[in-house]
Amino acid sequence: MDLFKYISLSLLLSPLSFIMLSMLPFSSAQDSIQNFVDAHNTARAEVGVGPVHWNETVADYARRYANKRIKDCNLVHSKGPYGENIAWGSRNLAGTVAVRMWVNEKQFYNYETNSCVIGKMCGHYTQVVWRNSVRIGCAKVRCRSGGTFITCNYDPRGNIRGQRPYGEVKHQLRQQKVR
Repeated sequence: MDLFKYISLSLLLSPLSFIMLSMLPFSSAQDSIQNFVDAHNTARAEVGVGPVHWNETVADYARRYANKRIKDCNLVHSKGPYGENIAWGSRNLAGTVAVRMWVNEKQFYNYETNSCVIGKMCGHYTQVVWRNSVRIGCAKVRCRSGGTFITCNYDPRGNIRGQRPYGEVKHQLRQQKVR
């Protein structure tokens, strides 16, 4: 392996370069309906939860709300009838990257206590894998500031206090795979 390839590979594998690469623009191909659905279903399959399906009513709601955020790009929840995850990027954030950010909160979710690690967020992740949330709709807008606002809405909403996102049997199966 020549020195240039070695240095390039080393840079690609470093955490800092990963962060820098994640700030680069992404193509709109990563924002397709199927990409949003697939990104959710990959995370759900990992814990044995059935798939979500795209729903135009939920997607219309997401589009209407995202359009309201064009002027300011603020991370403010809609407080509507659906579960909701929102994301913001200073540049062109891809929808699949937003879903991956939410799913990365998995490391902070403790199934045994059904809570997040103290000082960390995990509610975006639990909404993604919420077993009863089977219909989704997502939208992405470029804000006047040049940033990106992404919202995914879930029907029925998840994160219901006192309930777990997925069942004990699925948790046990997941634990067996880890061992």
